[in-house]
Amino acid sequence: MSIREILRKIENEEIFHAVADDYSFSIKIDDYVPYACAAIHDGHNFSKDLWSNCLHTAHDRWYEEDPATGTMISSLPITIISHDSRFEYDLNRSPEDAIYDTAWGKKLWKHPLSDDLKQRALDKHEAFYRVVLQLIVKLEELFGSVVFYDLHSYNKNRWDREVPVFNLGTSNVDQNEYRQAIEQWQEFLNKMTLPIDQKVTCAINDVFQGNGFFLKYITDNSVNSLVLATEVSKIYCDEDTGVIYPEVVHALSDQLKYYIQSHAHRFYDRHHTQDF
Repeated sequence: MSIREILRKIENEEIFHAVADDYSFSIKIDDYVPYACAAIHDGHNFSKDLWSNCLHTAHDRWYEEDPATGTMISSLPITIISHDSRFEYDLNRSPEDAIYDTAWGKKLWKHPLSDDLKQRALDKHEAFYRVVLQLIVKLEELFGSVVFYDLHSYNKNRWDREVPVFNLGTSNVDQNEYRQAIEQWQEFLNKMTLPIDQKVTCAINDVFQGNGFFLKYITDNSVNSLVLATEVSKIYCDEDTGVIYPEVVHALSDQLKYYIQSHAHRFYDRHHTQDF
């Protein structure tokens, strides 16, 4: 579906599932509700005309992406999920910084990208955020206050200490306005039971602080919306081999569906009356 058609459907409050016509991301709206879920680093697609110029292997790229995060939110009513790799353009960075020269300390390209390839990537970045903006405007128009669940994953093997299963990054949200919602989301994530050896814990601003562009964009372009930047450690896969553990992914998917809906309804009950 074209970006224009996606925007029109949101404006008209239509129910639809769509993949952008360049296959860069998908959006699903099964119902108009005061919450939405995003997995903006789920994508692994990498344009074929970039392959021979890239110094990182497919596994190098996979290692820094957030595989299966789209699956974890797929049963929620409103989802927006990237399909392109962050190595082509990073949706969690501003347009000025979205195209990497180096990635995690390693030069990315054998030869500098052409202006045409850079512009193609930036056009896709811009199109994605046109849809995000339309979604913000429509949901706030309908509900007054909205919560976005911004799901990511991170590599636990990078740390030389035990790290939490979940991390909430809150440094760029209004702590006074949303303290109760943040603490309640932390409490819900602490309740999860997963088929892993590690105790499930959720920390705030431990391994990440919530400095991503997606969170900042929604915060800057909304009237009364909260973004909960939620990181899950890669307890659901083998980081070295790329093997996904489906039983852990399914458990995360089932429980995120339950807890996101529970949290979002409480958030709406607490905030919408002051908006109307």
